[in-house]
Amino acid sequence: MNAGIIGMGSYIPEKILANSDLEKMVDTSDEWIRTRTGIVERRIAEESVKTSHMARYAAEEAIKDAGISAEEIDLIVVATVTPDNPFPSVACQLQESLGAKNAVGMDVSAACAGFIYGLVVGKQFIETGTYKNVLVVGAEKLSKITDWKDRNTAVLFGDGAGAAILSNVSEGRGILSFELGSDGTGAKHLYQDEFIHMNGREVFKFAVRQMGETSLNVVHKAGLTKEDVDFLIPHQANIRIMEASRERLELPKEKMVMTIDKFGNTSSASIPMALKEALKDGRIKEDHTIVLVGFGGGLTWGAVALRWGR
Repeated sequence: MNAGIIGMGSYIPEKILANSDLEKMVDTSDEWIRTRTGIVERRIAEESVKTSHMARYAAEEAIKDAGISAEEIDLIVVATVTPDNPFPSVACQLQESLGAKNAVGMDVSAACAGFIYGLVVGKQFIETGTYKNVLVVGAEKLSKITDWKDRNTAVLFGDGAGAAILSNVSEGRGILSFELGSDGTGAKHLYQDEFIHMNGREVFKFAVRQMGETSLNVVHKAGLTKEDVDFLIPHQANIRIMEASRERLELPKEKMVMTIDKFGNTSSASIPMALKEALKDGRIKEDHTIVLVGFGGGLTWGAVALRWGR
């Protein structure tokens, strides 16, 4: 059995917070934000919209895209660092709101690498024959843990959700390889108490090294070469980090999916949101080979190489 993605969905909040708006809130400028991060604007969820709501909207779209019913989902894995409450899990709330009465649910906390962790968890259950359909969601309301007076972090984050249905796919398609990693010694560089705190210099150094290295590792584990990669979809954290990963794979710019300019850093939601955008505009096609790679607080990192299609 090969586990692969058979349906995708996303939720993008309507409210736009542009760099020009942030200029009025903190000591920053549009030029500074653009040149250092690549962000032009980000989306902010309304106060009444919770992480579980965004997860539901994305999940409903993914279920429809996959052509299955909510009752056919066996497992729900939600990657988030901004649950509505410490418990119940967002996954359990999602099970109820979707009517996925046959599914078990759990949340995964791996920060911006969370969606990759969720895919790998789902892959194991499918390929052992335990479950047939797994819903993996990355959903974040980072606006509620962002200090809007901190110029170092306020410019970075946005809200949103992305969802995927994992199921059996045909031979040669689906997830070809993966890599997960953690380094708790770096936890002090990126963490949350009331708000998000980040040592930008240290996180940047870690991410530039690890994203490129992990991307190459999953390509080699899949028995592929850099020339076989059709698209790179990195965690949308910082354009300079993303470019470093692209250059490590020696890919032309048009082969890297970029949404950071529109959505900012949406943590675990960024990779599925970017994948959905690339599917919507027709860039990703049947049998394309794709590398998804992310890093986040923990410190954590992860990547998968997959061949698109059922």
